[in-house]
Amino acid sequence: MDPLDILVVAPHPDDAEISVGGIIAVSRAQGLRVGVVELTSGEPTPHGTEEIRQQETAAATTILDLSWRHTLNLPNRSLQPDMEARRKLAEVFRQCRPRIILAPFWQDAHPDHVAASSLCDDARFWSKLSRSDLAFDPYWPPMLLHYFSIHLRIHPAASVVVDISNHIETKMKAVNAYRSQLIQGRSETFPTVVDDIRDRARYWGWTIAKAYAEPLSNREQIGITSLTDIL
Repeated sequence: MDPLDILVVAPHPDDAEISVGGIIAVSRAQGLRVGVVELTSGEPTPHGTEEIRQQETAAATTILDLSWRHTLNLPNRSLQPDMEARRKLAEVFRQCRPRIILAPFWQDAHPDHVAASSLCDDARFWSKLSRSDLAFDPYWPPMLLHYFSIHLRIHPAASVVVDISNHIETKMKAVNAYRSQLIQGRSETFPTVVDDIRDRARYWGWTIAKAYAEPLSNREQIGITSLTDIL
């Protein structure tokens, strides 16, 4: 396959759309190749089934015009950054050769999200190893950024805030594709879960004097070659 510009690693179906659906839409509009790899199917859940989740994910994939999508089918609710999972994800990195990996933030109440964040670090390191029995050629993804898919009511600092104002409706349409998770059985009283997702994008837009935006964080410094890169 052709290399990806951006690969989003999502613990479950809908995590990518909720957290960086706008960034995906912006990037696709810019002609970048964007993929998503789900670590688990997301099931079981109160109102979902494997079939329903696959249908919802397919609909969101079409809305966002993703270049590639794949599920590793690791165990939902008991995801662990173990050797088997590390191997599977490292081989995805080698196969897709993304320039940027978007991974879950490393701090959260959901154990799967914390495990997924750690797994991304481990698999990224393994991806570059030579003299191994991993599939595909060694590859070191040059940039790993973290998105905020966080259940804790905390406010981490963002390293980069991306303007998604022109693509907020695409993001929300993709979010609403996951009816079994975000709408069915949920309170219809304001603010709903979907209201919260939109309002967080509005807040991050406010931080950069735009209508809507999504944040990314990095544990290392981000280098630029000119101050015009931040204009």
